[in-house]
Amino acid sequence: MNEKHYMCGRFTLKTDPAAISNLFHVEIPSQEILPRYNIAPSQMVAAVVGDKHRSWQFFRWGLIPRWAKDKSVGFKLINARGETAAHKPSFREAFRERRCLVLADGFYEWEKTENGKQPFYFSMADGSVMAFAGLWEHWGKETAIDSCTILTTTANQLVSPCHDRMPVILDPEAVDAWLSGGFNQPKLQSLLAPFSAVEMVRRKVNKTVNNARNETPECLARVEH
Repeated sequence: MNEKHYMCGRFTLKTDPAAISNLFHVEIPSQEILPRYNIAPSQMVAAVVGDKHRSWQFFRWGLIPRWAKDKSVGFKLINARGETAAHKPSFREAFRERRCLVLADGFYEWEKTENGKQPFYFSMADGSVMAFAGLWEHWGKETAIDSCTILTTTANQLVSPCHDRMPVILDPEAVDAWLSGGFNQPKLQSLLAPFSAVEMVRRKVNKTVNNARNETPECLARVEH
């Protein structure tokens, strides 16, 4: 992963599925749901779709446009800039018709230091679940794949020391508007703003997270110095 270009590029979802079900009014899927400590591009991510009738779905992270000849394009489309997604060929149809919430409870970003890139973990101050603004698409060339991308915006003051972008985090009122079946572009566009820095916290964490193959609680181990 090249942190210069991808934001967000790793995140977590370790919250109890029952709490997620209650928060977003969705049924818990029948499949086993394990806590995730280092979700990376091309892996499956949890998402909420639907307006009046919401459902909990799993999408491959990295959007594959329905017209794409090869599914590998998804590796380049894990994020979409909130400012331009409504007009970009890869995202505009999904922006109009297939919006979703990508579920997380924190994300990682890296800061350049004299000792190499140091990972930091960003989460809500109250530990609550984050609803990232996402888009999803169905691709059916070789095998059917449902995939998604995470929208990004300008980083707030907490994230900006590490990166100039951050995921769009929707507050509860914005969630309803984002999942609405209607298409009011100015209203939707207004939701894609930086989340308040004062409602978030960051901490320095173990470099275990640098390797996407590492999927343990150790990724979140606090580093004091």
